[in-house]
Amino acid sequence: MEQTRRPLIVGNWKMHGSLADNAAWFAHYLEDGPSAAAPVAVEAALCVPAVYLEQCRRALAGGTLAWGAQDVSAHPAGPRTGEIAASMLAELGCRFVIVGHSERRMAHGENDAEVARKVVAALGAGLSPIICLGETLAERVAETTAAVIERQLSAVLEAVDEAELTRIVLAYEPVWSIGTGRAATPQMAQQAHADLRAALARRAPRAAGAVRILYGGSMNAANAGALLAMPDVDGGLIGSAALKVQDFLAIVCAAA
Repeated sequence: MEQTRRPLIVGNWKMHGSLADNAAWFAHYLEDGPSAAAPVAVEAALCVPAVYLEQCRRALAGGTLAWGAQDVSAHPAGPRTGEIAASMLAELGCRFVIVGHSERRMAHGENDAEVARKVVAALGAGLSPIICLGETLAERVAETTAAVIERQLSAVLEAVDEAELTRIVLAYEPVWSIGTGRAATPQMAQQAHADLRAALARRAPRAAGAVRILYGGSMNAANAGALLAMPDVDGGLIGSAALKVQDFLAIVCAAA
């Protein structure tokens, strides 16, 4: 039986923000966004730099917009200078945490095994990890996209019990499109999402229909509708378009 997956739109502010700009963004969203008292067809969340998580908690608690972090340590709290434990994020009310973003993989040398350890840590603290997977331009040209994303996914599947897989979110982010304004076509996105769901089904058939797969490559207010219309695109991981609250709200509306 086909499962209904509630669309999820997640903003990733990356290393942007200020206390004043954030406050204005929150005020606009709370004024024009979905009402906390009404059921909403779309789940929305915002992943911000860790220094702004407490501001999120104060501004957004009790509303419909969830918040989360952009990274998490694979280790429990302890002598790890500069790292942030999953338990600390949970204490700040985070629902989500981004894990394995291509910028972390490329600039910080995170490999598939490290990403899997972070997923386990996030799940252990009650967070939903948003696991990023995607191919480079060279891998796209070599037509190895399906093999690359299945390899990245396999590391997680080997580390996580099938019963916990329904708590994860996958985000397909073609590396060649991130921050470039060059999005995959809806058909390209659908193929990659279908490949991911098929890989899930081979290893964890009971979870495959429930796991949400987001598109994370230059989705914006103009192209969101076409991308979100694809049957296996369950939402978006939004970068630059999430910095403007009106654009973010437009994408949430497109998902609805």
